[in-house]
Amino acid sequence: MSEPAVIFVDDDLHIRKAIAQALALEDLSVTCFEDARSALGLMSHDFDGVVLCDYNMPGMDGLELLDRVRALDDAIPVIILTGQGDISTAVSAMQKGAYDFIEKPFDHDELIELLGHALEKRQLALENRRLKAQLRLLAKPGPRILGDTVTMQKVMATIDPILDISANILLHGETGSGKDALARYIHENSHRSAHNFVAINCGAVPENLIESELFGHEAGAFTGAEKQRIGKIEHAHQGTLFLDEVESMPMALQVKLLRVLEEQKVERLGSNQVQDVDVRIIAATKADLKALSDEGEFRSDLYYRLNVVKVDIPPLRERKEDIPMLFHHFVLIAAARYDRESIPLDAGQAARLMQHSWPGNVRELRNLAERYVLLGPAALEETGSGDTENVSGRRTLTEMMDGFERSAIISALNACHGSIKDTMVQLGIARKTLYDKMKKHGLDKAQFKD
Repeated sequence: MSEPAVIFVDDDLHIRKAIAQALALEDLSVTCFEDARSALGLMSHDFDGVVLCDYNMPGMDGLELLDRVRALDDAIPVIILTGQGDISTAVSAMQKGAYDFIEKPFDHDELIELLGHALEKRQLALENRRLKAQLRLLAKPGPRILGDTVTMQKVMATIDPILDISANILLHGETGSGKDALARYIHENSHRSAHNFVAINCGAVPENLIESELFGHEAGAFTGAEKQRIGKIEHAHQGTLFLDEVESMPMALQVKLLRVLEEQKVERLGSNQVQDVDVRIIAATKADLKALSDEGEFRSDLYYRLNVVKVDIPPLRERKEDIPMLFHHFVLIAAARYDRESIPLDAGQAARLMQHSWPGNVRELRNLAERYVLLGPAALEETGSGDTENVSGRRTLTEMMDGFERSAIISALNACHGSIKDTMVQLGIARKTLYDKMKKHGLDKAQFKD
């Protein structure tokens, strides 16, 4: 955990040492403070532990600390230590929202059990909060970014705080990893969403045409320019310009793009008039732009202008636990497009997909999902059964078993549309076992309801 599991506050040094030693013997991480104000500095809305504090302390007492913690996040459990027989204090603490209280001198086992329950409650609250946030995002119209592996959580943690900040973004990832989808997601969830999202693939437009595509031209600016044309940059005013394969942009054009970024003005070919533009640039590359700039193959000044915020998109082979969810999503889209039935994967098929290395990444998975809808299970034979190498590093047997178990549960929940009863029958396990495993893998039945 990034923060201590238990924050303990008591002005008595001997009690602090005794509690720290007792919790250490139970493998519970603890940080001790002699005053409440110092402890508050370590807490935040995302604090993933519990607070244990004495009631009688100089300065800020336990009840005041309780009020301050609940103002920060009322789901953080606070346990109050009270003097023997001090019932009125315990009642006040519970009325103010304390998780529980325990009297001094306290029983060691009773304290450990109480802390264990409080920590479990806190983890459940944080998990529910994360799932609700994910469900809110999935409920929004427009592009969706699916996946709850650690690598994808890092991606979302990077972009969510800057959605409404007009900083330029550089997306780096392999071909097919979802750079276009992420760029559209950023635009659609920003304050620029009411304006244009304009995309251009710098590697797909001939070099003699890309300048006109980006900057536009006046009638007669060159042979064949019969009428005025608004360029991509100008068309993206107040919106987002997505430059895919930006590493392919000609050097001469990089200079002109840099000027646009610095001055927020654009001049059409054949014109002496400049147009003010307010554009957010999202550039995407599969190459190492820093290395290219060091080698003189890409302008370093443009690189730093584009690389205000860099987002590394993981290849699909590094987020294999997301594959069943992504595949099901693409199957539903394809089934609606072709007016075909959506047939869920069984556990064996899901495991087969997770064994593939996916050199084409999410794009390859999406294409396979379309073929699966059109051709049925035979389409899955195209994924090599022996292709089990994880090029990012070997996974332990426990990790592989956990991944298989998670994919099997996801497939069953998808097939049963989130019905716990039907999922129990399909997997042949008890209700409590299913709930325990869903909690372990961060799954919520609401994710799978139609």
